Amino acid sequence: MPAPALLWLVDAAAVADDDLLRFRGWLEPGETARYQRFVRAQRQRQFVVGRVLLRLVLSRLLGAAPQDIRLEEQIAKAPRLIAPAVKGGLPGFSIAHSGRWVACAASAQTALGLDIEMMDAGRDLAALAEQAFDSAEMAQWQRLRTLPDAQRVEGFYRLWSEKEARFKLGLAAGGHCVALPHAELSVVLCSELPLDQPKVEIVTLP
Repeated sequence: MPAPALLWLVDAAAVADDDLLRFRGWLEPGETARYQRFVRAQRQRQFVVGRVLLRLVLSRLLGAAPQDIRLEEQIAKAPRLIAPAVKGGLPGFSIAHSGRWVACAASAQTALGLDIEMMDAGRDLAALAEQAFDSAEMAQWQRLRTLPDAQRVEGFYRLWSEKEARFKLGLAAGGHCVALPHAELSVVLCSELPLDQPKVEIVTLP
């Protein structure tokens, strides 16, 4: 049976500075320490918005207040949920950001890997492909290069996003991936179990 999943998207640039300061109070000490290590203001904003969005998504999923959700930092991994206690296995979740957008997906039934990428036709896509893609992905990219510009750009970012989403999921092969429509972004959500027609929901922070 397909697993339900939530996928929420926030325009981080639209979050007021006063609200951003308030949301920093939601962070655990380990999260605050990581926030302070970021040099760029945009990356700090993405981080805070991402952790608040994760708490809001998990709040909906678990029926808990967002401020009661406690997360523990893990080196080179997604954070770990340490409260509230969950019976029957921890929920799967994944955070992604690109440009002004921050996204979070969560499911009570399956592990997830999410990636979003701003689709920028001005980048040297051929050079990026040479640097990042394996032989199978390069074969797909070579076929995409014969398409009209818009389809080529969309196809490149679909490949890129799926690679990143699979990496976050932890499955080099297998799994289930779906590309979701957005005017500016390539959005790919991968899961261990098949998903029940996920949709991107654009939300604002409270």
